[in-house]
Amino acid sequence: MTGTTIYLGLGSNRGDRLANLQAASAALAPAVRVLRHSAVYETEPWGYVEQARFLNMALEAETELSPAALLQHIKQVEQQVGRVASFRYGPREIDIDILLYADLQLELQSVLGSAEHTLQIPHPRLAERAFVLVPLAELAPELPVPGSGRSVSQLLAAQDASSVQVFQAGADE
Repeated sequence: MTGTTIYLGLGSNRGDRLANLQAASAALAPAVRVLRHSAVYETEPWGYVEQARFLNMALEAETELSPAALLQHIKQVEQQVGRVASFRYGPREIDIDILLYADLQLELQSVLGSAEHTLQIPHPRLAERAFVLVPLAELAPELPVPGSGRSVSQLLAAQDASSVQVFQAGADE
């Protein structure tokens, strides 16, 4: 497959966090071909802080899916891995975000099942989230983020990333 280059962010803080990340990454195929993945990082929760720490990683991949079809595919993978509906920024078995889709800038409303979703590319809170920028910078530090006028590493330099630590498997899993 030679498709569009995309970057995805994955996170989990419920259940076997590492297994959830691995299962989600594997379940993306064949519609999404993972080219590279970052290390796994352990991070503090963002938004709602009274919950377990997250494991996060980024993937560089290729797909021939449109952005809307990719969002639908990702939501199906999340359900397959065991994601249970929760409140915004709450605990979750798996969360997959489309961070970047080539150099596209897009905002799209779509209905998946009974829920309405807004797809924004680049991810609308990308520049605010060290837990996304650290693994993304590992894969593509000089990649320009459309609409920001800055690269991934420049966005990361503006964040406090001190709480984003490489995950040591076996420490608590």
